[in-house]
Amino acid sequence: MSTPSAPARATVQTVRDDEVLTGEAVALDVQPVGMLLRATGALIDVAVSVVLYVLFALAMGLLAEAGVLDDATMQIALVAMLVLLLVIVPTAVETVTRGRSLGKLAVGGRVVRADGGAIGFRHAVIRALVGVFEIYMTAGGVALLVGIFTPRAQRLGDLVAGTYGERTRTPRLPPADAGVPPGMEQWAAIADVARLPDALGRRVSQFASGAERMFPAARLRVAEELAGEVSSFVAPVPQVAPETLLRAVVAVRRDRELRALLLQNERVARLSR
Repeated sequence: MSTPSAPARATVQTVRDDEVLTGEAVALDVQPVGMLLRATGALIDVAVSVVLYVLFALAMGLLAEAGVLDDATMQIALVAMLVLLLVIVPTAVETVTRGRSLGKLAVGGRVVRADGGAIGFRHAVIRALVGVFEIYMTAGGVALLVGIFTPRAQRLGDLVAGTYGERTRTPRLPPADAGVPPGMEQWAAIADVARLPDALGRRVSQFASGAERMFPAARLRVAEELAGEVSSFVAPVPQVAPETLLRAVVAVRRDRELRALLLQNERVARLSR
């Protein structure tokens, strides 16, 4: 008599607050814009809108004083300009630029959907309409309060529209690792650096990456000390300056470890076919 098989164990994927789950159930690492940067970007956008409205109001006042416009027409024009600046322009700008605005460009961010995709007209108009209440009518108090208690600094308009602010200005990439120093290519081809302890290898690598920021006397002293330790584990020992030896050892170890990883990946790929 056969026993019923055990139910299959479900696979549960945990999505952190700094990850986005796409439509294909793939968790992507994201960098949400912080509350301070979002507030700065919003302040820039508000300041531009206020300046434009004040200039328009002054122009309407001059036309009214000149007798070109009556009071009723001026009031209608001011209300229309207010709607244009608070709703229509933000909606059009975010729709055309896919979530960017002047303030967001200044702080290096943009608005995206909850799944990381570009926003559309529906998201932009919802954000603009809710923004009239939470940004202008409450002087930003509601937006600030909601943003403090949401993981991605989302304001009320983001929660309603299903959006959030994503960072687009990434940190500068570190400089590329230097290769084998010139003139040591033949030595690098036959050098034995496998016996170098990992702890010492890390110290040498840290020195090679930060030597330019050291004082010359300290740089030379540390290079001589490390070269003396490295010489016991390297064969043959080239007759070069201590720092040149250290940089050559770092380059050889890095190249060989990378080559070993690539070969391992190729073997795994062949076995999985």
